[in-house]
Amino acid sequence: MSPARLPDPALVVLVGASGSGKSTWARERYRAAEIVSSDDLRGVVGSGRHDLDASTEAFALLDQIVAGRVRRRLTTVVDTLGLEKERRLGYLDLARRHDLPAVVVAFDVPPALARLRNNERDRPVPAPVLVNQQRSARAVIDALGAEGWDEVVVVREEQGPPPEPAPRTSPDQVGPEGFGVVLQVSRFPWGEDPTGWLRDIAVAADEAGFTGLALMDHLIQIPQVGTAWEPIPEPWVTLGLLAGLDTRLRLGTLCTPVTFRPPGIVAKAAATLDVLSGGRAFVGVGAGWFEREHLGFGLGFPPAAKRLDALEDGIETMRALWAAGTKAYDGERVTLPETTAYPRPVHDIPVIVGGGGERRTLRIAARLGDACNVRADPETLDRKIEVLHRHCEQVGRDPAEVEVTVLDLPVVGTDREDTWARVERLRGRTSAATYARRHHAGTAVEHRERYAKLADRGVGTVFAALPDLAGPDDVIRLGAVVQSV
Repeated sequence: MSPARLPDPALVVLVGASGSGKSTWARERYRAAEIVSSDDLRGVVGSGRHDLDASTEAFALLDQIVAGRVRRRLTTVVDTLGLEKERRLGYLDLARRHDLPAVVVAFDVPPALARLRNNERDRPVPAPVLVNQQRSARAVIDALGAEGWDEVVVVREEQGPPPEPAPRTSPDQVGPEGFGVVLQVSRFPWGEDPTGWLRDIAVAADEAGFTGLALMDHLIQIPQVGTAWEPIPEPWVTLGLLAGLDTRLRLGTLCTPVTFRPPGIVAKAAATLDVLSGGRAFVGVGAGWFEREHLGFGLGFPPAAKRLDALEDGIETMRALWAAGTKAYDGERVTLPETTAYPRPVHDIPVIVGGGGERRTLRIAARLGDACNVRADPETLDRKIEVLHRHCEQVGRDPAEVEVTVLDLPVVGTDREDTWARVERLRGRTSAATYARRHHAGTAVEHRERYAKLADRGVGTVFAALPDLAGPDDVIRLGAVVQSV
């Protein structure tokens, strides 16, 4: 079997005779910390990597390390000969008990090539031993399909190496025309030069190919991002600063709670931003959820149903004030004695409804929104799109008129080693495997394919927020994901 990708995280058990290329294959695809090698452990508990007298202690240590990593659902590559069925099935059972995909990678190379590689070693395996290993390996490869592994990959020299553990795609395969990535800035470690930091971030985003820049709208930094005493600037003031820069970025919030400001004031701020930016403003708006910031700033925090009523009223109010003329407005939910609101926006300002509530929020998006922002995991995304389209049909609107957007919080590394180092720095008390899974930890190329899959599911825009954003270099690192979008 030659799959398009190997699962990650996973338990990967290598099978092959000495000189078959197992260790080289593993080193080219996995971090050193993910590879558990019997030879290396002989070097730890014995006189060297080929001290066969130390095999018992080495394998006891190997099994302990493998068990510990699998319990934590960390990718683990077992680099041994892998020819003992009982030991292989023990690893398979361990993976099953901890709900981790189990993959066996078997190496079938021409005997002459294996002998050549063996002869180049400092301590070659004796020829009769190597012949027996090769004979056993061929028999094992034939039997692996019946052992119950999630995937069986056979590496044959003439076919080259099997796929790397994470997907790869060429840059020009990301998304259909119109798909874009907006940088969402949610943390502001700007030091002594807030203006300079913001300018550098925006310029880097523009140069990296992001289609826009969004700011969170919170009064206190949220616990998912940082501590309460970290800076979190008022977004509309900050967006006004960014509008004065020479960029092509669309500018807006994700998301402005309707509980913070009267909708008419938001309409005024957004229209002003649109004029100052030459028609690049958008508004993300939601019902609000963080009670602490409301209480701390003396704002009311009504029950969810009333906040959703306010969301529906607010969007209708903004659209009325952005429309042409100064006449009175008498709508479905809102009545205004006049709509005198200048300056008018220079283009139709998109309204992105934040939240995935299926009964109310998605219905509001279907009726009044230009887009809705939902969770990015595939199962949830598919469900929300289905519900959104059903609401569109019920209110008599073409589902194609409501763009689907997602908020993504990716951990992006320059390579696998760097990616996991970032996970370790960021994870706090969360297990590394859980944190990596939640944040889709990987390289830019891996995120690029993931975004392509989101586009295939109907997503038009990804709002990407780096958990470790510190400066423009980090924007450029994330920009490697979007250079071809």
